[in-house]
Amino acid sequence: MARNSASAKMGLAAAGIGACCLMSPGAFVAPTTPSLRASHNAAQLPGVQSEALNSEGQGSSWLASGAAGLLLSGVAARALLGSRRAESSVAMRATGIGINGFGRIGRQVARIAMKDPEVELKLVNASYEADYLAYMMKYDSIHGRYDGTVEVDGDALVIDGHKVALSHTRDPSEIPFAKYGADYVCESTGVFLTTEKIQAHLKAGAKKVVFSAPAKDDSHTIVMGVNQETYKPEMQAVSCASCTTNGLAPMVKAINDAFGIKRGLMTTIHAMTASQPTVDGASKKDWRGGRAASGNIIPSSTGAAKACALVIPAIKGKLTGMAFRVPTIDVSVVDLTCELEKATTYEEICAEIKRRANGDMKGYLGYCDESLVSTDFETCSISSTFDAKAGIMLDSTFVKLVAWYDNEWGYSCRVVDLIKYMAKEDAKAR
Repeated sequence: MARNSASAKMGLAAAGIGACCLMSPGAFVAPTTPSLRASHNAAQLPGVQSEALNSEGQGSSWLASGAAGLLLSGVAARALLGSRRAESSVAMRATGIGINGFGRIGRQVARIAMKDPEVELKLVNASYEADYLAYMMKYDSIHGRYDGTVEVDGDALVIDGHKVALSHTRDPSEIPFAKYGADYVCESTGVFLTTEKIQAHLKAGAKKVVFSAPAKDDSHTIVMGVNQETYKPEMQAVSCASCTTNGLAPMVKAINDAFGIKRGLMTTIHAMTASQPTVDGASKKDWRGGRAASGNIIPSSTGAAKACALVIPAIKGKLTGMAFRVPTIDVSVVDLTCELEKATTYEEICAEIKRRANGDMKGYLGYCDESLVSTDFETCSISSTFDAKAGIMLDSTFVKLVAWYDNEWGYSCRVVDLIKYMAKEDAKAR
């Protein structure tokens, strides 16, 4: 299938249903996101089975029959999605959110939020004019066209008939969060990443701030599906960690819970990002990082392995790792090589991960035993999809495990999920 040429991918991108979802029955576990409560009737979709949404609104597990790589059509995806306006009773209770920064993550958060009746996008703060923001919302080289309408109304966007206010200030204390009811803010500029720095957001009317990046202080870090229960309503700012920590931590948790991790090394083979130059440039901080992203495999550092200890304290001091930036534009894969405390077999490891992916970690940890490649995981909402066919085992305690993650879409789904979780917990505390 040509990149972005098929209506299937466009529909999937809007619905939050990963293009990686479809294999033989049981092969791929839990590809839909907990972020999206789609109105649907699976019986009307040949070859698709589903489980009902649970009381927490967590996404169903979708298992589709047919050959590997077969995609749901965009029409089917839209049928699953249903009408946002039809759920007006839910929309009345929706959590108002704002986005500060409209880069790769900010844009995907906006798309996901617009299709989720549990949240309502109220405000976007970005430097660009309304017409250019509309253009960025409509079109995406990876995730396709936005599956809906985007129009400009003065200095505002009208998305799917819903008006989204805009502001254009670099001073967060001047962003009109209070005026437009943006209670929970996705901070995606990469600049304001400490509790001290987001005091300006709170002054402007935000109630809580979620960093779409690792915190640069001791602000609490949460990886959904791993340690969300550690959130406390008195927290003003919470980090959603990094895309790679989200890609690694669910697998680490499942393995450590069952077998214990004695020590390990991780490597992420990471798609290039906006921080890298297209041709050789200058980078005093990281000489290799200044080389052309499109023509090199670039060794780099990552704090993802050590950051796992922030969400899984039991593995503190046991993991470290590195990254290779490669010339692909989306989807990354993490390799965890570790020594286990408990002797086991690779088959037992696979069975345990599949069990967790079908159980308490559904929607965050996935399981795949098809022979897939990176593009098959574009616009996949799962945080970490274990690849059963890619791992290897040397002996009963030494194993290499592999998991895929869409470092843009999957991570952005978790940002929205975290906001929703915080809002629910805050409501309970009131």
